[in-house]
Amino acid sequence: MLLAAAGLAVSAGIAQAQTPLTTTRIVSGLVRPIGVFHAPGDYSRVFIIEKQGRIRILKNGVLLPTPFLDIDSIIVGGTSVSSEQGLLGLAFHPDYATNGKFYVNYTAVAGSGDTVVAEYTVSANPDIANTTGTTLLTFDQPQPNHNGGWIAFGPKDGLLYIGAGDGGGSNDTGTGHTAATGNAQDITDNLLGKMLRIDVNRDDFPADATKNYGIPPTNPFVGIAGDDEIWSFGLRNPWRNAFDRVTGDLYIADVGQGAWEEVNFQAHASGSGRNYGWRCMEGFACTGLTGCTCNDTALTMPVHAYSHSEGCSITGGEVYRGCAIPDLDGTYFFADYCDTTIWSFRVVGGSVTQLTDRTAELAPGGGLDIASITSFGADAYGEVYICDQNGGEVFKIIPAVAPADDCNENGKNDACDILDGTSLDANANGIPDECDCPADFNGDGFVNGDDYDAFASLFDIADPGADLNNDGFVNGDDYDFFASHFDVGC
Repeated sequence: MLLAAAGLAVSAGIAQAQTPLTTTRIVSGLVRPIGVFHAPGDYSRVFIIEKQGRIRILKNGVLLPTPFLDIDSIIVGGTSVSSEQGLLGLAFHPDYATNGKFYVNYTAVAGSGDTVVAEYTVSANPDIANTTGTTLLTFDQPQPNHNGGWIAFGPKDGLLYIGAGDGGGSNDTGTGHTAATGNAQDITDNLLGKMLRIDVNRDDFPADATKNYGIPPTNPFVGIAGDDEIWSFGLRNPWRNAFDRVTGDLYIADVGQGAWEEVNFQAHASGSGRNYGWRCMEGFACTGLTGCTCNDTALTMPVHAYSHSEGCSITGGEVYRGCAIPDLDGTYFFADYCDTTIWSFRVVGGSVTQLTDRTAELAPGGGLDIASITSFGADAYGEVYICDQNGGEVFKIIPAVAPADDCNENGKNDACDILDGTSLDANANGIPDECDCPADFNGDGFVNGDDYDAFASLFDIADPGADLNNDGFVNGDDYDFFASHFDVGC
């Protein structure tokens, strides 16, 4: 291969989070776990995909014996660690709490391994799903590998994104691959090698029982040449992608052919129709294959790539947005499946910063190890999990020291208590009400006349700092609130 003129950009400044990290095993005894997911607002459960066709629930730390959903009978593959087929993706509708809808991506017995994206619903028992689903979208898979399989709802637009591989084989060539361009660069009647985006809340194809979805009118090829479902293209095998739940930025980890692994990045609202360069580029390298022009300005380059001297198959990760480790906020974690290296970085201004090898730091100890990393996931808090397929285990990234902000001494960061409702925070100051002392207005640890004077000085000028009940007004209610606490010494 020829190296692209754009350069390699395979390293960045090394930095450690201030909080030391480790991992803890939260569950074992699973069968080829490849994903951890959560329903919106559900702080007591995480949902774990077993590749052969089952979704398991870990509820308050206990693995429930009955699967949430078992569709093994309609799935091809997933029966070995090397299989790239099976139940590959899960996403809960943004309004799951009210409509009970969720979505799966699998390779089906029907069609001998074709991709199916289907809608299912929860039953009257919140821990058991109904077993009959509705097919939203299906497309052919010419080979058994490179199925992609990730699905997720965009946190800003509520639309369903679907990661599709190039159809398998090698170099995007052969039977089932467009000869001149490969599938990834063919945008007409070809959904392979793409990131798709659909609207699950409507049906634009009422006469077609196999197409039960709507086309977002802002998709890039609506009304012009190209498939309406396409959001971006030029992907080989996007294995585990992630939205930043705060910013809406999209991270796409694309598995390379024989030399380079890459992470692509799309900032929210930065434009659709991006071409990530496969099959004419692998990472920052020119492959010599047709379909696009290496280093063309129309291509979107990765934000990060690493060579096969460091691994052989990227596993995309998650952006940490949890409450237990605040100094990790906005950090993206990812790994390599072959050598189980775990890295993290931040994207700042479109460039990678703080690239860090976390492998040793995240070793769980106690005779355990994390290997064959197939996926990362997140719970409703935003805490990050790691799937070990061969070991049938899931690990959680945690602080290696007790939380600094744990005023009620329950072992959880105060921000987590407030988030899940364990504690109230009526004045929105970030301190659980059971620990708060509103009368210590100047925060010096004492309640005395200095606090009264400090409060009165702001109250007299209707300064927002005197809005103690956080209702948007400075009035007698705030005075009464302060006085009631001052009178009892806190």
